[in-house]
Amino acid sequence: MTGVMLTVIMLGLAALQAFAGGTIKGAIQGPPKKAVNALIYIEEVNQAYAPPAKHAEMDQKNLVFEPHVLPVIKGSVVDFLNGDDVRHNVFSPSQEKYNMGTWPKGEIKGRTFDKLGVYVQLCNVHAEMEGFIVVLQNPYYCLTKKDGVFEIKDVPPGTYVLKAWQEKLKKTQEQKITVTDNQVTEVNFAF
Repeated sequence: MTGVMLTVIMLGLAALQAFAGGTIKGAIQGPPKKAVNALIYIEEVNQAYAPPAKHAEMDQKNLVFEPHVLPVIKGSVVDFLNGDDVRHNVFSPSQEKYNMGTWPKGEIKGRTFDKLGVYVQLCNVHAEMEGFIVVLQNPYYCLTKKDGVFEIKDVPPGTYVLKAWQEKLKKTQEQKITVTDNQVTEVNFAF
């Protein structure tokens, strides 16, 4: 290997390490019903993030919204599908109130979410149906697993407000954290 090639490889590795970011790991401690589907996210990162080109999807299947909680970045388009043999409707009394109408199986309707916050999703044909879309500023988020465990990778170094949202909580919980390159920051929330 020539000296030039070795230098290029070393510079490439240094660049990768410089952008490696840190990891946030932890768990929700509390009743199992509150530990599942909790959304853990960084409130704000001092950077602009474009929404992904690929649309997010929320299906209506077996008379439930799937996924039950759908986090997206501000500006994202969510495609609402109807996977049931019955007609469904999607409306929200939250944030920018909307009613997308009713449609049969196989049809898809899309909506762009431009305002941060939680949008409750309801179906006026089936009152028992409820789902949530949470619009966030950045891509540093995750939903807890069944055991309440979470992990967010590749977070840029910095000091942030880490939040925990769950539909059964009256108030979003938060903690101030510091993330360091190539390090794991441990955080736990008690619900």
